[in-house]
Amino acid sequence: MDIVLWIIVIAGFILSYVALIFPVLPGLLFFWISILTYHFFIDSGQLTLWFWLTMVVFTAVLLVSDIIINSKSVKRFGGTKWGERMAAVGVILGSFIFPPFGIILLPFILVFITELVQKKKVDKAATSAFGALVGFLAGTVAAFLLTTIMIISFFVSIWLW
Repeated sequence: MDIVLWIIVIAGFILSYVALIFPVLPGLLFFWISILTYHFFIDSGQLTLWFWLTMVVFTAVLLVSDIIINSKSVKRFGGTKWGERMAAVGVILGSFIFPPFGIILLPFILVFITELVQKKKVDKAATSAFGALVGFLAGTVAAFLLTTIMIISFFVSIWLW
């Protein structure tokens, strides 16, 4: 039975990383399923209060950072509010259309078209669209790093304490 539970824990961690490529997957949910499976079915006394508090803080940072990084990037590159919104729509739709490349291309295309519709010149629209691409990639790198830190923290907590 422990082997099945450990497979669930490891699969949840792997799916947390898969969600970075397919943002419609709930990566944080998979992470939490993993640690809760460990806590409730493998060893309920191993994970400390400090671990749980740290994971809650990391989860909040991960949720907020993705939104802020994308928004700031599109703004920094001269995008409008509608451009920011279309970047988010593009990421969601792009994960269904030719993933993982759709996640990169569709936000770029949608922001570019949105900025042109709002009477921006082609070069300004392209710069805003590039900002959407930079924001998505920066958010993905940040999410990868935070997810990795969270998973390493889990294993350090169960093996060293």
